[in-house]
Amino acid sequence: MLFNSKLFVLGFLPVALGGFLLLGRSRQLALLWLLACNLFFYAWWRPELLLLLLVSIGVNFAVAGLLIRSRQGGIWLTIGICFNLCLLGWFKYAGMFEVQGVILPLGISFFTFQQIMFLVDLSKGEIDPPPLLDYACFVAFFPHLISGPLVRPGHILPQLKMLEPREGIRLRLPAGFELFLLGLAKKLVLADGLAHFVGPGFAAAARGEPISLIEAWVALLAYGLQIYFDFSGYSDMAIGLARLFGIRFPVNFRSPYQAGNISEFWTRWNITLSSFLKDYLYIPLGGNRHGEGKRIRNLMVTMLLGGLWHGAAWRFVLWGGLHGLFLVLHGWSRRWHLRCPKGVSWGLTLLCVLLAWVPFRAQNLTAVAQMYRGLAGLNGLAVPALLAPLLPGLGHVVPVLPWLGDARSISLPQSVMMLALGWFIALCLPPLDHMSERRRSLALISSLAFTAQALFFAPSAIPFLYFQF
Repeated sequence: MLFNSKLFVLGFLPVALGGFLLLGRSRQLALLWLLACNLFFYAWWRPELLLLLLVSIGVNFAVAGLLIRSRQGGIWLTIGICFNLCLLGWFKYAGMFEVQGVILPLGISFFTFQQIMFLVDLSKGEIDPPPLLDYACFVAFFPHLISGPLVRPGHILPQLKMLEPREGIRLRLPAGFELFLLGLAKKLVLADGLAHFVGPGFAAAARGEPISLIEAWVALLAYGLQIYFDFSGYSDMAIGLARLFGIRFPVNFRSPYQAGNISEFWTRWNITLSSFLKDYLYIPLGGNRHGEGKRIRNLMVTMLLGGLWHGAAWRFVLWGGLHGLFLVLHGWSRRWHLRCPKGVSWGLTLLCVLLAWVPFRAQNLTAVAQMYRGLAGLNGLAVPALLAPLLPGLGHVVPVLPWLGDARSISLPQSVMMLALGWFIALCLPPLDHMSERRRSLALISSLAFTAQALFFAPSAIPFLYFQF
């Protein structure tokens, strides 16, 4: 069940929220209803995989109890982490070793990592052991179950413990619906609209066809916006949905393409995952405490594993490796006190991020190579078909442009308008949590008609990109 579907907006959400508020006099009954809705939401995709989620919750809760009661808590922590990693490894990475017939359960990366965080924080004494109902609601809470944000147990469990379902309804309902609708607009109007300019170029690269300069850059610029609006839209919708039920999620995106350097980018992009990798992987590996060599090693290991977390393919490892390399180079520039104008630093950061998106989106390493050749102009320049009649002699003047006027996918007016609008929003507007109420209201009103049209008249709901991770 998709957040951007009519079934969810007009069916599941009103029933789930209505029942939660009606039973709100009793916290226990409200949480039981919420848990039932969470499980129904997950089972809607493939009912047989609901058992996997329940087993994961049950085993981790049992391990947590043993961890607290046993004098050898470290052993139980190790067992719990190994269980979660083995579960994740089997379902997510079996295909990497050509194991056939293994289905990737939706959200397994997110609910597995959240339970690892729970066990680690519990072993450190940073959180108190919760009741089973609270724990199950935390893990299976439908706003973040499938694609995050990767919320921490120490942030959510205390809220569930103190939850008053009917408290603050007049404030939280309007705020929650506003965030949800703005995120829905990002997905339906911007991300899905830009997808039309992404697919053909990357599909041609996957077939081994040469990609021209214009085709490659239009596809890449469109994809940079698509994945941003798609995932940040999902995050905004998740934050808004959680708010409806009285739970506050942390912000997950803060205008990442406005970052002035690559380190700042990772403080703005998928913030919850970035902080998880830092606190639960980079720092335990040693962080920057044992010299430059080990700092670089720890950074590269963290980013490579962060890339592998996104999927069982070498292209994700390449994506993580590129970002690790960019972070290493940035660290060296700071160490050597190398400075450049803010505009140049921002431009280099954006260019690096966009170029790293190529292996993230391409279907295989061969397609990655084809896209990079196109981006470098090694396959010539293709002028869109609508522009070619205005320049009939250009192809005869410059013989290195063999595909002039033969672009297969680019409509000049549409591409220019969509890309210009998308990049204006991404580069010029502040993040939603920094917007004034007036600006958010204007953004909501201006997009509402397009959002409603896309919701009610689209032939089908398009899945979120991060569902594959």
